[in-house]
Amino acid sequence: MLNLVNSTSTNNHNKTRNIIFVATIALFLTACTSNPNTPQPNTNSEAFGVSIPENQVNTKSQPPAQTKNLNFTIPAKFQGKTVYQVEPKNNEKVIALTIDDGPWPKTTEAMLDIFKEHDVKATFFWVGSSLKNHPEIAKRVVAEGHAIGNHTWNHLYKRMNPATAKSEIEKTNDLIYQTTGVKTSIFRPPGGYLNNGLAAYAKSQNKAVVMWSLTSADTDPRAKYQVFVKNVVKGAKPGAIVLMHDGGGNRERTVKALPEIITGLKQQGYRFVTVPELLEMQK
Repeated sequence: MLNLVNSTSTNNHNKTRNIIFVATIALFLTACTSNPNTPQPNTNSEAFGVSIPENQVNTKSQPPAQTKNLNFTIPAKFQGKTVYQVEPKNNEKVIALTIDDGPWPKTTEAMLDIFKEHDVKATFFWVGSSLKNHPEIAKRVVAEGHAIGNHTWNHLYKRMNPATAKSEIEKTNDLIYQTTGVKTSIFRPPGGYLNNGLAAYAKSQNKAVVMWSLTSADTDPRAKYQVFVKNVVKGAKPGAIVLMHDGGGNRERTVKALPEIITGLKQQGYRFVTVPELLEMQK
């Protein structure tokens, strides 16, 4: 410690200098005990180098990075062709469940839960106007590994000129890509109408026009859900493409039938594939 008693014998200049010196030491000691650069515990985001914005969107509904620029391509033999079913090599028991008219609130999400529980991948044919209204559901469909097809913008049956047909298909293609990063080469005309201009345009763009070989008949307003189950399980054949719906109306019966359809097909030894996968298996 400094001897401040002797400071009385110094001139005022020295007294002032000593006082300043002592104050400087005190400030230095204080700074050492409260260093702002002392390391603080890392949060999870810091530990993994992730920046979390204040208004974080629910990541469940967003496609992971690997789904960006995902292409559902088809073999050359199916480009510009109409497909009803496939003859798989060795008559393998594979089947493709296809779901039309969504994305749709509640119904699509319920189906996704069922598919996830049973480890099944399906193919969803989307209507552009519905996709516009439910983009987060669409992102979840892609994130969970299902295939995507084009089902036009307005789901029209009427005959249309080439410009209208192009708009119906390309506008939907564009929104699918903008919403999910997916590009698809499979198209399904609404109602299965092949002569109203839509299929012709799709074929001109080397798309596969994907129809079906087996329907659940789930658009029948009078049928009980058990009928849907019976239609699919009893009609199943290797390489079949099954028609079902998640949108365009009340599809609660379809949701109710889906677990029994999946279980019944599995009991027969069937394995579930997407349409693009099925087309790759053509013998």
